[in-house]
Amino acid sequence: MNSTLRTRRSTPLTIAMLAALAYFLIPLFWLAVSSTKSTEDLFNTFGLWFSHAPQLITNIRATFSENNGEYTRWLLNTVFYAGVSSTGAAFLAAFAGYGFAKYRFRGHKAGFNLVVGTIMVPTTALAIPAYLLFSQVGLVNTPWAVILPSLINPFGLYLMRIYAQDAVPDSLIEAARIDGAGELRIFFRIALRLLTPGLVTVLLFTLVTTWNNYFLPLIMLNNPNLYPVTVGLSSWAAQAQNGGAGAGGGTLALVTTGSLLSIIPLVIAFVFLQRYWQSGLANGAVKQ
Repeated sequence: MNSTLRTRRSTPLTIAMLAALAYFLIPLFWLAVSSTKSTEDLFNTFGLWFSHAPQLITNIRATFSENNGEYTRWLLNTVFYAGVSSTGAAFLAAFAGYGFAKYRFRGHKAGFNLVVGTIMVPTTALAIPAYLLFSQVGLVNTPWAVILPSLINPFGLYLMRIYAQDAVPDSLIEAARIDGAGELRIFFRIALRLLTPGLVTVLLFTLVTTWNNYFLPLIMLNNPNLYPVTVGLSSWAAQAQNGGAGAGGGTLALVTTGSLLSIIPLVIAFVFLQRYWQSGLANGAVKQ
């Protein structure tokens, strides 16, 4: 009886898990399959299976050689934007989160509540005001127009504050102060090492957000040489839909291949940093 009851309880969860798995994996499988097809085969064959003449290597070569290799430039731009933004946002969140967690000052609660409140504001709602501000100081159509807004991560600050509360013992800080260590030295030599799992967690979240960002660089940049891969692939897709010069050469097939290639660096980042990411979530969510 207990075995039957246990089976009945697990069946809905199993179905839900399989549905969630299919929801996430089917689009990736479609993208992988579509990257092996020509533009004609994309419309003339079943979407979830390969064509009779796969041409993945041909598509990859064409993607990197299209328009004098502009895809490579877009990919490098994306690596630069995401790398600088995620690293800077992670360290700023660590600084501020540690400060909110370990220091008490006038306006402490009000400031932290303000940070929590900004999490509810959609980032797209801030894109136009940011554009107007950056246009006044001449930063529009520069890499800084993409990097500077990405350095502010209210959720990362909130996460680091919660994590630092328990990850860095107050007794350890007091012992360092008794030994004559200054506040900056305590942070860099002691606290930052203990905050590494949370730091990597924020870095990964910001990396994914900046890597997949489309709307902000779309309105900030008008020079194709500065495009990230999201905006660049969108311009190729627009060419294909409008019947531009690149459409006849199979631009739509290059869009799918470029999309597949663009997620590989993110997969590599998660594979190498997942142990820090998982431990950071677990330690930051449970009080000791």
